[in-house]
Amino acid sequence: MQRANDIKTPINVDKEITIRGWVHRLRKQKEKTFLLIRDDRGGVIQCVFPTQQVTHLTIESSVEVTGILIADDRAPEGGYEIRGNSLIVLNIADSDFPIGEYQSAELLLDNRHLALRTRRMIEIAKIRSTILKFARQFFIENDWMEVTPPIIVKGAVEGGSTLFKLRYFNEEAFLSQSAQLYLEALIFSLGPVWSLTPSFRAEKSRTVRHLAEFSHLEAEAPLTSLEDILRVEERLITYIIHNTIRERSDSLIFLKRDVTNLKDVRVPFDRISYYEAIDTLQSRDFRVVDAKGNKRPIRIGDDLNIDSERELTKSTLNPLFVSGYPIWIKPFYVKEDEQNRGIGLSADLLAPGGFGEIASGGMREDDISSIKKRMKTEGLDPSSYDWYIDLRRFGSVPHGGFGLGIERLVRWLVDIEDIKDTVLFPRTMSRIIP
Repeated sequence: MQRANDIKTPINVDKEITIRGWVHRLRKQKEKTFLLIRDDRGGVIQCVFPTQQVTHLTIESSVEVTGILIADDRAPEGGYEIRGNSLIVLNIADSDFPIGEYQSAELLLDNRHLALRTRRMIEIAKIRSTILKFARQFFIENDWMEVTPPIIVKGAVEGGSTLFKLRYFNEEAFLSQSAQLYLEALIFSLGPVWSLTPSFRAEKSRTVRHLAEFSHLEAEAPLTSLEDILRVEERLITYIIHNTIRERSDSLIFLKRDVTNLKDVRVPFDRISYYEAIDTLQSRDFRVVDAKGNKRPIRIGDDLNIDSERELTKSTLNPLFVSGYPIWIKPFYVKEDEQNRGIGLSADLLAPGGFGEIASGGMREDDISSIKKRMKTEGLDPSSYDWYIDLRRFGSVPHGGFGLGIERLVRWLVDIEDIKDTVLFPRTMSRIIP
């Protein structure tokens, strides 16, 4: 099958062309009808037929068009059109197709299975695919091994309050919040490993950057340091960005994404400590909402959230690492800095321009007594993590890694306000269909 973008070249002018696709737009005049045909990769080309030949067509009807390719500067989508002489109808779509040029966000979400045919969603999907392509290519080129950890698990990684429970035969189980614990097990036999799996968080959140199900790229390596991990993150992100804006320039232009600042993203990324971040926010009189709903100044011990991260990065151009968090506000597996007690060896990566956290990583606690103590402090039962504790019992080594949210990366790269538009079928606390 010939595609629209492939045939729009000078060498095909005045030649007979055949294209299959769907009627994306339809403009009927008395003598002529102009069809905008969309192929299976979202490319479009205008086709012109005598009106009496296409009176039965509707939006989203599937057709095969044969005609002569003509160069015409007046033609939309690249200055070429097909003067049709043959039309084969594969399916006549119902006339009540619900997606028009201007629709509400809720209607588009309710009809996501059809809204995916819009040019905007097509171009976002192409960019997302390219991001995944170059992520995989980066790890291949750097000799990391791809693995496939389970998504039905027995224990929590990020906290029990955000777990999705399910019945696994006669036991209680959960949907995975992260593949990290399983990647840690694999570094002893496979070295540096990475995975791309769905992760699930039962957060009752309605923010523009939270999903209940998201694509989680995670990497873990043995015999490493925090500095090594941060360097991998920097190189991965810049590799993805620069290759994606090169390969998907047409998509980014269609989406009106100015990539000037993206082209300037370079390593090393900017870095500040958690305490510097709190000082900066306090100097700007940044306030948080407490458990009673009252606003108060931010202070040491408060974790950074979507609003504080936005404030920190709203005027930045390069990604920003925030490191050195108090150990008590980080999960049980974060290793404590032996040279600076009370501080965790971890770092969150914030995207510039107010987009906030896109990745988080650091060193994992490798001492068996320390990790058991941390588990008990956080109210976890060490017996539920016997296999994970075994990793500290048999040949433990310094190790670390990170997790990157693909949808958050897409949101920043494409400059999308709502994260639901970065995924094909979004899952939130209020949306499970289609």
